Amino acid sequence: MRNPDTQSPFNTVPAVVVALALIIMGIEAAFSLGARGIVGGPSAVGWRLDALQSYAFSSDIFWWMIDTSRWPLEHLIRCVSYLFVHGSFTQAIFVCVFLLALGKMVAEVFGEIRMLVVFLASGITGALVYALIGSEYPLIGGFPAVYGLIGAFTFVRWIALGAMGEQQARAFGLIGMLMGVQLLFGLIFGSRPDWIADLAGFGAGFGLSFFLVPGGWQRILEKIRRN
Repeated sequence: MRNPDTQSPFNTVPAVVVALALIIMGIEAAFSLGARGIVGGPSAVGWRLDALQSYAFSSDIFWWMIDTSRWPLEHLIRCVSYLFVHGSFTQAIFVCVFLLALGKMVAEVFGEIRMLVVFLASGITGALVYALIGSEYPLIGGFPAVYGLIGAFTFVRWIALGAMGEQQARAFGLIGMLMGVQLLFGLIFGSRPDWIADLAGFGAGFGLSFFLVPGGWQRILEKIRRN
């Protein structure tokens, strides 16, 4: 029998969650090392900027596709690729911390494939809602997808509190706190409209949970029949 004290902490984290975190941090490591001239040679200094230009989500490009009815893959992929490109090492670290913590909990309840669906669908929803406001700023970073995981986690808590006969509004404490922190930082340092994509991601994660949680659709039908 293996000594639990010698086991890697990653053994308890679902593989899909670890894989997502490694992709994000691998890309960020390449940007950071390239900017310092450690890898890639002189051209590596511009890797982050090149990635932002090629993979960030752009409202302008999205509406160009709508107006022209042209859907090149290099632009469609931006709806997902922006989740893996960050503006700084700090942003990537925060995304990975939330991803490892919340992704683990959601995957344990939903299963790894459904957790991945929540992550990607929330990111896509965040990008599409962001496009509706027509912001001139590119959208980057994994927070809309992470907020989708927060939405799924909130759903699980919401169901659990209801089953215990407790106040279900308490389940929304985490998202309320995070939105409050974003508002505070926005008032102090000024803000960009990225929070709209985050909130849309949360809504997508919460809404999808009704259908993705094991037994979720059956539970909804049973509730409708009871009413």
